[in-house]
Amino acid sequence: MTSKEKSGFFLVREEILPEAIKKTIRVKEMLKRGNARTINEAVEKMELSRSAYYKYKDYVFPFYEASQNKIVTLTFLLEHKKGVLSSVLNTISNDSGSVLTINQGIPLQGVANATVSIETVNLSVDLEALLDKLRMVDGVKRLEVLGQAQA
Repeated sequence: MTSKEKSGFFLVREEILPEAIKKTIRVKEMLKRGNARTINEAVEKMELSRSAYYKYKDYVFPFYEASQNKIVTLTFLLEHKKGVLSSVLNTISNDSGSVLTINQGIPLQGVANATVSIETVNLSVDLEALLDKLRMVDGVKRLEVLGQAQA
């Protein structure tokens, strides 16, 4: 890569990744959780070569790890009923997320679009866990990550 080229980040569904990249992610998780004491032990358990692990280890990581210490913008489709946005904000607050901006559109046909930007630096759970909780909030019809930036 030349100095003029920028390195980018992409969200890619796991099922299209090559097996070596998937295994590299699993090896990193095993090491992080203490399920393996050494890299050798972890790559042997995953039947991955050490060279493949070292080739990819600095370039792949789970989404929640890439979202730490970031500002993440979420877009919601919310039912137009009392307390839905408040429940969303309380869920974020309960996990120590810091809400930076809120923008809610006018409800049309019983639903409203809302955009919420949060700072993830102090989250008490990983971002994926927070997203799962937000999807379970009564009245949240759809939730997507719109983008992220450095905090």
